[in-house]
Amino acid sequence: MLMLALNVVYVLIAIAMIAMILMQRGAGAQAGSGFGGGASATVFGSRGASNFLSKSTKWLAIVFFAISLFMAYHINHSAVATPAAQDLGLMGSVPAAKTPSPSAPLQEIPAAPAPAQQQGPAVPAQQVPAAPAPAQQQGTPPAPSPVPSQGG
Repeated sequence: MLMLALNVVYVLIAIAMIAMILMQRGAGAQAGSGFGGGASATVFGSRGASNFLSKSTKWLAIVFFAISLFMAYHINHSAVATPAAQDLGLMGSVPAAKTPSPSAPLQEIPAAPAPAQQQGPAVPAQQVPAAPAPAQQQGTPPAPSPVPSQGG
C-alpha cells in the first residue's frame, strides 16, 4: 500500500516538474522583451517568474530524488531471495549443476571425449576444367574448351 501511494505521488511530482521546467524562460528570452514580451512576467509578482518557477522546480526535484532513493532502498531491503520462485523459462528443465561445498576437496573433472572425425573431405571436390588443347597450327582458331556446368 505504501509503495502504491508513493508511485502515485512520484508520477504526479514528475508531471509537475515537467510543467515547471517548460514554463521557465530560456536564456535567450530577454531579447524579445523590447518588443512587448516582457510584460507577461508580472503575473508571478514584481520579482518575475524566474524566482518562483526556479524555487518550485528545485523543491520538486529534491522531493523527486528523495522518493526515488527511498523506493530503491525499500525494494532492495524488502526483497526475499527465493530461488524456487524464479522463472527460468527454457532453462528450467535443465538440471542444476552440482557445486562442491567449500570444505570438500576438489575433484578432477574428466575431459570430454573428442568428436569422431569424418572420413573423406568435408567439402565436395570441385570439378577441374580439362587441360587446354595442344597448340594448333596458325590460322585456325583454337577449339573451345568444355566448361563444367554448375547445376543448381
